[in-house]
Amino acid sequence: MDHDAMDLAEARYELVISVDARRSGEYDDVDKQRMRERIYRVLEAAFTHAKVARDAVHMEDRGDGVLLSVAGRIAVTRLLGLWMVEVHENLRDENRGLSVPLGLRVGMHVGPVRHDGRGISGRAVDLACRLADSPLARRLLDAERADLVLVTSQSLYEDVVSSGGKFIEPAHYSSARLELKEGEVTAWFHLPGRPAPEIPTAAPAAPDADRADDVDDVDGVDDARDARDVSDARGADDAGGGDDAPDVDDARRVDGEDRADAPRAHYTVHGDMSQHSDNVYQQPVHIGRITGDAGRRKG
Repeated sequence: MDHDAMDLAEARYELVISVDARRSGEYDDVDKQRMRERIYRVLEAAFTHAKVARDAVHMEDRGDGVLLSVAGRIAVTRLLGLWMVEVHENLRDENRGLSVPLGLRVGMHVGPVRHDGRGISGRAVDLACRLADSPLARRLLDAERADLVLVTSQSLYEDVVSSGGKFIEPAHYSSARLELKEGEVTAWFHLPGRPAPEIPTAAPAAPDADRADDVDDVDGVDDARDARDVSDARGADDAGGGDDAPDVDDARRVDGEDRADAPRAHYTVHGDMSQHSDNVYQQPVHIGRITGDAGRRKG
């Protein structure tokens, strides 16, 4: 029996790491290529110094970032500890002399991962990507003027981080609740080399501009673009001058004056509607649509 082939159909419990570049949409084509080269130098040098064998790491390019999974035979503490230290130091070296320093958001979670010929998949992968791409991770990176932010899942913090270890300081993590597509979750935020970050009381009203340029959205749908499309569609309706529901205040205005004694009205309309108030007609008037034989002119 081919055990390797059988393993391909089975989920493996692995550490998933999602790495995203800050504001990737602001790079032109030439600078984006250089940015990608820096990301790979930072990550690969960190694996070498942390003594993580390359055959234990699965790596996928995501355009403006990298998606990785690390085999279960490698201690997670090594990735959370020494590897993160090396990533931070390598990133600082790369940023020396750069007018626009490279910033990285890293999401981590441990869970079942399925491998196939095209890459990896599973809820563990989705969660790691959501954590790295969360608005709060973006906001912290900018607000703290940091090079790197690490976001771990609740289970990873409880199972590994909370116990501490070499280069792992639980007290340097802060928790926050995040609203993700799959629901609300608790995540833990860490800025390497700094005390526990202060979590803002409110998330930003809209995601950063570079979100529209991210190519690593888990479900292949750009959420920011979707929101803009909805807004544009509403704007188009308004520009056409036609609002499906009449203004409830229209019934309170006569000749441009507000009528305080007029009752407010609310309508739910499925089709055509005509509203008339305080009109005086000098001859018979038909109001409404004429359909069928009654609406045909006789010659």
